[in-house]
Amino acid sequence: MKLNKTQELLSSFKKAGIILRPSSPELKDVYENIKSIFKKHDIEVFLENNSANMISEKGLPLDELCQKVDFLVSVGGDGTLLSVVRKSYYYNKPVLGINLGTLGFLTDISMNDLEDFIVDFTNKKYRIDNRMMIKGTLNLNTIVAFNDIVITRKSISSMIKIDAKIDNKHFNSYYGDGVIISTPTGSTAYNLSVGGPILYPLTEAFLVTPVAPHSLTQRPLVMPADFEIEFTITDSQGAVVIADGQDIYELEQNDSIKIKIATQNAKMIHRCERNYFEVLSQKLRWGN
Repeated sequence: MKLNKTQELLSSFKKAGIILRPSSPELKDVYENIKSIFKKHDIEVFLENNSANMISEKGLPLDELCQKVDFLVSVGGDGTLLSVVRKSYYYNKPVLGINLGTLGFLTDISMNDLEDFIVDFTNKKYRIDNRMMIKGTLNLNTIVAFNDIVITRKSISSMIKIDAKIDNKHFNSYYGDGVIISTPTGSTAYNLSVGGPILYPLTEAFLVTPVAPHSLTQRPLVMPADFEIEFTITDSQGAVVIADGQDIYELEQNDSIKIKIATQNAKMIHRCERNYFEVLSQKLRWGN
């Protein structure tokens, strides 16, 4: 699949769907501030149901919200945005991330910057980045992930063995704590913490990185975007599959999961001047 790196701007931006960080009722004032800024610029705001219940407001179920609005707004941090992108995948809505903490890899608009950004946004001075996602098929489930899909052991007391095939041909057996299958966006997440390489987020590839492998010859592998890999659990204890560190599934011995690039991309709304390498340098404190 060819990853489209360019994206036309929104044809309409008059309706925004807002999702707040879970378990954070203190965000009520933040929501009211966001709502006020959007209303000032003629953008109607709709609140997702769980977020609404959390702050005693009226809201809409996520499916209904996605059908009603032109774009989504994730309020919190990168974890909140990951959840929003994954849960809204089938609606293919662009997502704006508002960051309430320190600078995020994905959420780059702070509340202090929001009004200035919305002025630019309504004047079509923004960009939409298309970010690759991955899809996993296991048993009767289809899962999508923005950062990564991790296959790991059920028990901390033992290692796990996973056989891997490409085009139905065996190419590797992983023996250790597990395997991370990461998008370029997710290369700076769990993948980075176990020594995997960083990929530019618009790269047309994905990563397969072993976690604490038993053999030092097992190294991270960069895969072309059009490949599909099948992982089969040979361990008698089975395995756990985790999407973006949030959604969990179980596999038994001899179960398989097939992973490939998803047919749709995540659409991220950013400032025109956003520079990925500056964010990378700040987050990783390069040069300090």
